[in-house]
Amino acid sequence: MQETDSQDDPNLTPTLSPAGKHPYAVFRNADFVRYLIARFIAAFGMQMLVTALDWELYKRAHSGLALGFVGLSLMVPMFLCTLPAGQLADRRNRKSIILGSTLVLALTSLGLTLTSAFIPLDKNIATFQFCAYSLLVVVGTARTFLWPASAAFVTALVSREELPRAITFNSGAFQISCVLGPFAAGLVIWLTHGAWLVYAINVVAGIVCFFLVSGVRHEHKLPPKEPVSLKTLITGFQFVYQNKIILGTISLDLFAVLLGGAVTLLPIFAEDIIPLHYGTSGLGLGLLRTAIPIGAIVCMFVIAHRPPLQKAGRTMLWCVAFFGVATILFGLANQQCLGRFIHVPDRVWFWVAFAWLAVCGMVDNVSVIVRATLVQILTPDKKRGRVSAVNSLFIGTSNEMGGFESGVTQDLFGPVMGNSMATGAILSTVVGGFGTILVVLAVAWIWPEIRRYGKLT
Repeated sequence: MQETDSQDDPNLTPTLSPAGKHPYAVFRNADFVRYLIARFIAAFGMQMLVTALDWELYKRAHSGLALGFVGLSLMVPMFLCTLPAGQLADRRNRKSIILGSTLVLALTSLGLTLTSAFIPLDKNIATFQFCAYSLLVVVGTARTFLWPASAAFVTALVSREELPRAITFNSGAFQISCVLGPFAAGLVIWLTHGAWLVYAINVVAGIVCFFLVSGVRHEHKLPPKEPVSLKTLITGFQFVYQNKIILGTISLDLFAVLLGGAVTLLPIFAEDIIPLHYGTSGLGLGLLRTAIPIGAIVCMFVIAHRPPLQKAGRTMLWCVAFFGVATILFGLANQQCLGRFIHVPDRVWFWVAFAWLAVCGMVDNVSVIVRATLVQILTPDKKRGRVSAVNSLFIGTSNEMGGFESGVTQDLFGPVMGNSMATGAILSTVVGGFGTILVVLAVAWIWPEIRRYGKLT
């Protein structure tokens, strides 16, 4: 295990404040609370938007490939902008980057609102897809600049001792938004039979987030100016490559989520595989999307009330492996698979699948907390923006490329091979779950440092 030189960052000097030992002591920090609320509102609106866009694309195109292109549209700007985004987060005021990115996201939501409202649901499918994917490229660009600045921003608001719990609650706030956002989006779609109002709500959420973050007191000591060069741009990649623990943990997340993510295919599961009577309305999709974050929230409260993980590396590996197992069982929990041997109504299968998704969320949140904590603790502040950018690239790539991979494999196993949309989605999910388990075995063998990593402090 590598230790961070505390001389690089005074904020990384361990503090022994008694208050820091209380599970909720970090909430005494007014600036952290204000920022946490702001990010929750922004994430809530974005979760509504993503759910509504998935529903609308599948409703208009009825294609798993159309869903996969959502991930591709968000992923391309990550590759193009990660290096300058990390550099900017270290060389410019991080608060101003967050505010600017938030405004851009609000404007793209306004664009989606107008596109959805003025293009009828059953007409001009190609035009709608072109507008939607183009706006998603802008969303991906804004998020690429937002993520490293936001990740490094939190470390300046709390002490090192409070950082693991601050990250835990920050992750928990995001997961709560993942519960409420999709459900709210599904409810709005169910009531209005359209998605434009959901996009409009995200515009309001972005504006509220902007004003809340504006009031957060934050001091970012900018380093001495130096010319931008290839060497300064790739500093984050060099640091990650040299720190085998960080490299191994984010590689684990990259390939596990790339293969084991079934979220992209949830519109197909909700409408064609395990509908809950109102699956086509969007409410069934909204309910399924809440399952993973519900599990993550349960995990958050368990971890918050326990001392730091004593065998963090080994625990993370076991949790990611079980994530793969739960993904497989989710893919099989329907009438077409296990329903051949166990005869129960679709309604029962819906909630069995929901439960396995919740398990995915519980075990996945452990790896999220471990990885996020390690990246911030083991990185000096002068490099934190660029390293956070690399971490964001890995996370974003795994999520978005995983979505594209799921859409492509669903299309391959389904229509291309002469099978139904449902069969393609099931095969894509189950095969991906097995792939995740193989990734865990490979990472544990390639980076034994992770297996030996101890207490998460």
